[in-house]
Amino acid sequence: STFENIDLNNLLLETDSPYLTPEPYRGHTNEPYNITIVAKKIAEIKNIKIDKVYEITTKNACEIYNINI
Repeated sequence: STFENIDLNNLLLETDSPYLTPEPYRGHTNEPYNITIVAKKIAEIKNIKIDKVYEITTKNACEIYNINI
């Protein structure tokens, strides 16, 4: 799939899609805690550990929004 070819350094995780709740909660309002489901799926597709997804996407967000942590 196209997603498999996207470098993780080009991804952010977000929760601003109230009507695009991931499975198994489809049909309910999306909530921030669902970000874990998205991260797990990314890790599965890319065959990497979820901690790596969190590490890289957090770094990406900090760079884009100029946040120092």
